[in-house]
Amino acid sequence: MPHIFVESNWLFAFAAPAHHQVPAAAELLDRARQGEFTVHMPNICIGEARQAILTKCQPRKEANAIRRFLSWSEPAGHVTLADAAAARGILDKYESSVKHALDDLDTTLRRLTELPYVKVFGLDDDMLDLATKLALDGIAYKPFDHAILASVLVRSSRLWDEGERGISFCEADADLQPWDKYGNVKPPLTAAYDQAHVWVYGDFTLADPPRRRGFA
Repeated sequence: MPHIFVESNWLFAFAAPAHHQVPAAAELLDRARQGEFTVHMPNICIGEARQAILTKCQPRKEANAIRRFLSWSEPAGHVTLADAAAARGILDKYESSVKHALDDLDTTLRRLTELPYVKVFGLDDDMLDLATKLALDGIAYKPFDHAILASVLVRSSRLWDEGERGISFCEADADLQPWDKYGNVKPPLTAAYDQAHVWVYGDFTLADPPRRRGFA
């Protein structure tokens, strides 16, 4: 069975409040549920994605900005009383919906880790040693980036050595994609992925870039 690695960006796209979600992230998990492949994720992604969701998805800042606009625009005659009332009602529903989603976040994450087709794994000494090497070699610059990259490379190599094939990594973070914004290859990253027999997709659809013919 093929193996698909995901990291914090996928988890954010899957578990954030609804208006922040990416449909393809949920579709990828559904494909795993149907037996198309097994999903693998380093456990450090849970803490990183959780913090990002709780920080970036708080509704208060966005809602209060619109409320301030209404407080100015209604007396000035730019917004009718009825429109302002309707907008405030929608803002209240928006805040309530997002707060409910954030309150349920830990339950959502816990249920995800309990799915039989999702393998959440911790970093071991080999992964931590490789993370240090990647950082010193300048292949990955951010602390979480080189830890995530090292964990994917080491676990992928082990799967390959066990006879597994069809190993891929969904990576939406440009820093860990083996190509730059112009599509040019990043030789060190490309070599690292090739050595670990990992094909890298730039989204969650497993379509882009198309898997190269002959790549195991």
